[in-house]
Amino acid sequence: MNCPSLPPIEAILFDLDGTLLNVEMDAYISGYVRGLARHFSDLANRCRFADTVVASAFDLLNADQGEQTMEDLFLTLIEERLGIDGTLFRDRLNQFCHNGLQRLAPLVRPFPLVRKILQECFDSGLRVIIATNPVFPLPVVEARLKWGQLDDFPFELITSYENSRFCKPHRQYFVDILHSQGLNPQQAIMVGNDTEYDLPAQRAGLTTFLLDTCLIDRYNRLAHADFCGSHQDLLELVRCIVANRRNN
Repeated sequence: MNCPSLPPIEAILFDLDGTLLNVEMDAYISGYVRGLARHFSDLANRCRFADTVVASAFDLLNADQGEQTMEDLFLTLIEERLGIDGTLFRDRLNQFCHNGLQRLAPLVRPFPLVRKILQECFDSGLRVIIATNPVFPLPVVEARLKWGQLDDFPFELITSYENSRFCKPHRQYFVDILHSQGLNPQQAIMVGNDTEYDLPAQRAGLTTFLLDTCLIDRYNRLAHADFCGSHQDLLELVRCIVANRRNN
């Protein structure tokens, strides 16, 4: 790769599913909500519970008030729709994470080059952030990182519904990450595989790399990415970023 002209990059924001991890997402979400529903079968019909959890998670994507965390909003929706208290929901969710979540591990696999990409980032001093859409609790995100053999890396931040006020594609999701890490937009690049949810980082001033290995492009926005390519192309771009930092 001929290295492109870039500002000095200090941090890379990585999407998780379809970017760092190869996840059978439809089967994963189905297994997640059905497994969780079993822990609430004394309080709600399993099908109704599963449908409500999915609908409430989708509602988080459209939330734009920023007055509470995604967790608080989600628990409010669950209490309104199912009558399940937030504290009780947390307790049983934790039980599921300890006693049922592991069954989903076969649905998550690492992409071959990802460890090398991340290792070169960390070896060079780049700050690495897991910028996954925060509709899941942190233990659920951490489990996928573990199953994908990435849990040993010292990530600066992993977004989850406990620590986020917005979801992708909201501009403020990216702004909040930058603010929490003391970064300006020119110091960061967003890497993801979904044009609808990852490319909006541009609205916050970030450079974007669209990974085409598991590309999701619902509205033909591929051309809007600053860079696009495979994991090998991403590795080469990371090396360009590292070289650029050394020369500045």
